[in-house]
Amino acid sequence: MRYPAWKYLLIIVVLIVSTLYALPSLYPDEPAVQISGAKAGTKIDQSILQKAEQILKSQNISSHDNSFTNNAALLRVNSTDAQLKAKEALRQLGDDYVVALNLAPTTPEWLQKIGAKPMKLGLDLRGGVHFLLEVDMDKAIAQRMDTSSTDLRRQFRDNNIKFNNLALNNNVITVQFANNDDRDAAMSFLRRNGNEFSQQAIATDTGPTLRLSYTDVRKQEIQSYAVNQNLTTLRNRINELGVAEALVQTQGNNRIVVELPGVQDTAEAKRVLGRTANLEFRLVSDQNDQYIDQMTGKYNGQPLPAGTEVFAYQSLDSGRQLLLNRNRILTGERVQNASSNLSTDTGGAEVNITLDNAGGKLMSDATRSAIGKRMAVLFIENKQKISYVTDPQTHAQTEVRTPYTESVVINAATVQQMLGSQFRITGLSSPQEASELALMLRSGALAAPMYFVEERVVGPSLGQENIDKGILSTEVGFILVAIWMIAFFRLFGLIANFALVVNLAMILAVMSLLGASLSLPGIAGIIITIGMAVDANVLICERIREEIKWGASPKQAIVAGYDRAYNTIIDSNLTTFIVAFILFAIGSGPIKSFAVTHMIGIVCSMFTSITVTRAIVQLVYGKRRNLTKLSI
Repeated sequence: MRYPAWKYLLIIVVLIVSTLYALPSLYPDEPAVQISGAKAGTKIDQSILQKAEQILKSQNISSHDNSFTNNAALLRVNSTDAQLKAKEALRQLGDDYVVALNLAPTTPEWLQKIGAKPMKLGLDLRGGVHFLLEVDMDKAIAQRMDTSSTDLRRQFRDNNIKFNNLALNNNVITVQFANNDDRDAAMSFLRRNGNEFSQQAIATDTGPTLRLSYTDVRKQEIQSYAVNQNLTTLRNRINELGVAEALVQTQGNNRIVVELPGVQDTAEAKRVLGRTANLEFRLVSDQNDQYIDQMTGKYNGQPLPAGTEVFAYQSLDSGRQLLLNRNRILTGERVQNASSNLSTDTGGAEVNITLDNAGGKLMSDATRSAIGKRMAVLFIENKQKISYVTDPQTHAQTEVRTPYTESVVINAATVQQMLGSQFRITGLSSPQEASELALMLRSGALAAPMYFVEERVVGPSLGQENIDKGILSTEVGFILVAIWMIAFFRLFGLIANFALVVNLAMILAVMSLLGASLSLPGIAGIIITIGMAVDANVLICERIREEIKWGASPKQAIVAGYDRAYNTIIDSNLTTFIVAFILFAIGSGPIKSFAVTHMIGIVCSMFTSITVTRAIVQLVYGKRRNLTKLSI
């Protein structure tokens, strides 16, 4: 009955690490309220914190250990009831600030220094936010049709196909020609280069005309792409936010469900996820000075020249405007990477942009002949106005959502030389705004606008109730298994119970280190692991009993019990692990949570059931020379 010293050393190291990284889970987060800016550039300073403390004091709500984190103030309170009251009271701060429910960590500082953090909890345990977003399919088709009309105009010119006019109206492209031969040439060109348009040749007073609209198949492709692209973009943005175990999935044909566990600052989540923002790069019109008053910076009201548009410059409130060419050089879809920092020249915020190959070519072609001219960066954001209409008979209020678009020129700089795939945007109001814009571009552009249909916050009070029930069920399961093991296997059962405690500590430590979130299905996985963790020890104990019945000495029975039960334990746990892995691979949400916990539990239970119990048995019986009986 010899047992290698390195295995004892391994067990000691595992016990120490498991204990240290499982300890933070014994320090639950406490309720708190978070004050952040309604806009990314809003500053939160000591004066706001003091004002918030005075408001809470006037309402007899006590707070403690108040602090700043990531340009937000965090005020800790004593209970969830006080948390809800504090949120209502702090609305007095005004619309420039957002007050949200949050949870503050209580882990001791010495544990934080070694990277030990409490295990993350899922939406059903810790609380969080649930969003239901709807993709604007009509807008998706309209945006793609706008792009197609611009591409079509360029393709006709590149292939020497003559036309008098090309216009887009109500998702129909109307092309006018001088004669039927030019129209036939255009129709033949379109048939050779894809069949995405349904063509209608008509005769009008202005001459031969061709009407183009998307086919039904093409519309379905665009709509499917819009949902899938938005789904991918949302996942990228959530990864940028650092939210673990988030749920992002489609619901129906045009809706997306997003659940963010632990994120209770709904303002930040909505600002980043729901922001349907994009960039357009356009040249400032050569006639800008004729139509924009240079003293006031405002449009003088004259009829605009063809092919130009007027936009607000730098902010909607400034009143300044710029006259831009209608044709776009490129859009944010061509952005491959974006990062924010402070300019070494001006000290202001800037965003460094890297375009893909196609975008770099478009930029170089456009700026080759535009040296000395100004190029503008147009920031376009789709929003919704929410109003309520009261029925005069029933007096019931109906919510009405009206989409609208805000377009603001955030930068207009003179082109000094031909640009390529890399350049920078300056003139941003704050580092926070630059960081947020870089995040939008880096995570990918939304293929179509999305609007919030439903918003729900799962409060920590409901999560605490689920936690209490989960802990109770785990305790009951553990106690019943422990009693059964001691009753049937005596000292060996007691050793198995100790290994079970180590197993639970290892599961908590591994999940904390991996950053995995624990949810109700995860608790179910832990409870099943408790039952299965002793299965290996049951096999070992029964095998030792059989060896003793067959005449083996106690020490021989122990060695044979562990050695001969080993293959059976490996086989049974391996097959269970494979099933759990398949659940993780093809499942989503709750199924993944269950599978992750179950897989971690299987690996930990094999270590504790075979290695840890074998070491303890060796310590108890290994040095006894006249061993005649086992407590089994």
